[in-house]
Amino acid sequence: MDNIILVAGATGDLGGRVCENLLGRGVAVRAIVRSKSNQKRVFELRELGVQIVATEYDDEYGLTLACQGVSCIVSTLAGLGDVIVKAQSLLLKSAIQAGVPKFIPSDFSTDFDQLKVGDNRNFDLRKEFQTIINASNIQATSIFNGAFAHILAYNTPLLDIKNSSISYYAGKANWNIDFTTIADTAAFTARVALDNDTPRSLYISSFKISPLALSQLANEVFDRQFEWRNAGTLEDFAAYTIHTRAENPKGELELYSQWQQMQYMYSMFAAQNQRIDNDRYDGLTWQTAKETLLAIKS
Repeated sequence: MDNIILVAGATGDLGGRVCENLLGRGVAVRAIVRSKSNQKRVFELRELGVQIVATEYDDEYGLTLACQGVSCIVSTLAGLGDVIVKAQSLLLKSAIQAGVPKFIPSDFSTDFDQLKVGDNRNFDLRKEFQTIINASNIQATSIFNGAFAHILAYNTPLLDIKNSSISYYAGKANWNIDFTTIADTAAFTARVALDNDTPRSLYISSFKISPLALSQLANEVFDRQFEWRNAGTLEDFAAYTIHTRAENPKGELELYSQWQQMQYMYSMFAAQNQRIDNDRYDGLTWQTAKETLLAIKS
């Protein structure tokens, strides 16, 4: 049977790039789009050659039709519980009804299996769906890519380019953080979707870098000295995040509330990929830390 890959979340950056990588390999790609989807992106996908299926994620019949003849589903959906748990669960149910053999859930993140419930709200939702998909008979493969590399351009405490500073947590100056670009993640994901023999989890990173190494690289790339800032212990940061979350209940309805961004930073220092599967497929290239900073500088 010829491969048909169904991509959920294709109008997003990661999903769109997965489609492009699959099309580049001559693979038939089908995308689920909702009535509220960005129509400009839908048009662009159609122009690329993606088969567009218009349905909603609460339409079991429509989802099941979209899954017919599909060899693998790639979910790059982003959202809160109504998306990560509910929508993915309905898509999973439809996939099983249609006989789809493989499902790649939207787990593109730090390895949340190493984190406790409560460490990261958005990852907790993925843990919840993980329990659901693990109870099914479908072949599931999660891809853990660490943090997306573009956050290094966001002037976070880790790398604040605007203020020429780098923050670190006590005892974590040499902690290697996994970063992967969206482009590298998409290229790897496309290969996973076409691989019939994948394990439950795969781990990638374009590069690993510690705060200490990052400061040395930033000094070189930006040609100025970055100030070291001690942010205290990781435990104190976690406690402060809990306090901030309790004082901002509206953030429970926001995908990237302030405290969720803090949890994302905490996760970067609390878990790291214990193995790297970058070499699983031939022909892939991986962006370096220096290339990333040079792109930000330009």
